[in-house]
Amino acid sequence: MSKSLPKRRPKTAPKPSAPNSSSSGAPVQQDPNEAPSIAKPLTRVVAILYDGMLILALLFLVGTMLTVIGTLLTMETGTESSQAQSLPTWYQNLVMTPAFVLTLVAFYGIFWRRGGQTLGMQTWRLKTVNNAGHLLTWGQSFKRILAACLMPLLFGVIGSLIGGSRTIMLTSAFLGLIFNYVFCLFNRRGLAVQDMLSNSITLKMPKVAHEGLWRGFKNRKKNQ
Repeated sequence: MSKSLPKRRPKTAPKPSAPNSSSSGAPVQQDPNEAPSIAKPLTRVVAILYDGMLILALLFLVGTMLTVIGTLLTMETGTESSQAQSLPTWYQNLVMTPAFVLTLVAFYGIFWRRGGQTLGMQTWRLKTVNNAGHLLTWGQSFKRILAACLMPLLFGVIGSLIGGSRTIMLTSAFLGLIFNYVFCLFNRRGLAVQDMLSNSITLKMPKVAHEGLWRGFKNRKKNQ
């Protein structure tokens, strides 16, 4: 009797693995969209312009409410234009200015703490985190906002000393804001002034890791 030969199992093709190098031995460059990268200065400025429209609307709303309240509390109202008065200087400096600052801090602080991105940042897939990769705390958010205002304030003071007019001061402050992002071009890692001073960073997120603003809010709430 002849012994039956064991059946041979068909050979299966090995699973393809992601190539790490080309046939010539040179490393293959990875797609920059596969991992977060430091955001480019132009993209960050465009996102700020997007958020600026919403911030101006909030500041206008807060300013209108405080103006009405200040008028009722500090001034006598009249019926003719000749009786119009301006709010007291102490009210503008001690009430309205801090209220504008708190509005700005609350806007960025809430968005940065919940999802790491504002509405404008979401449009361009930007996300702000600390150097450990975590969402910012209230203290870190406040520190980053102060760091972002440092150069505009310094430029504004210099412009006021040179020219003395309000227009020159505001123009100088705007140049200080632009300087924050021009600095990225000269920094080896591409960091802005506020990144370095606040130990935080703004990243360009890949599409696969971009969870969206409202989903980030929900995930943040679940983890608490």
